[in-house]
Amino acid sequence: MRKLKLEELDRVSLDEYKSAAKIPVVAVLDNIRSAMNVGSVFRTADAFAIEKIIICGISATPPNREITKTAIGATESVVWEYIENVSDAVAQLKNDGYTIAGIEQTDASVLLTDYTFNTEKIAVVFGNEVDGVSDEVINELDVCLEIPQFGTKHSLNVSVCAGIVLWELAKKYHLT
Repeated sequence: MRKLKLEELDRVSLDEYKSAAKIPVVAVLDNIRSAMNVGSVFRTADAFAIEKIIICGISATPPNREITKTAIGATESVVWEYIENVSDAVAQLKNDGYTIAGIEQTDASVLLTDYTFNTEKIAVVFGNEVDGVSDEVINELDVCLEIPQFGTKHSLNVSVCAGIVLWELAKKYHLT
């Protein structure tokens, strides 16, 4: 066994990626405090070819040194936009026909492993590292999803959470 060299990975070029079909998934970043977490979501969004990222509130936007550190070029491949108010972003997405899924622990959350993703367009709201998804958005969600956890901690880092959720969606769209 040997590790593959970058040229052996047979990845598409930036231009090929930009023109390739994307899965109908939008990641909404709701007041993410760490620019490195934002960059990590960009990198994951590129890996799974999601449609777009919407950055809201206090979340850093490109160009940003810390985003660049973790995104490793994904800010050039992934479509993104900034909408200051997360409620406005959610309203726009609903109007465009997206199902809105928040990743949060609520009294009505459905475990990610139990939720059936339909082929509809879906926007996934990832919340602030301390406060989670904004209270103003909770009642606007179509569904609240929770990642099952079995340890003593109550939550995952938002970039880890995004990786898990976006992978589940990627499996649905790319592997079915």
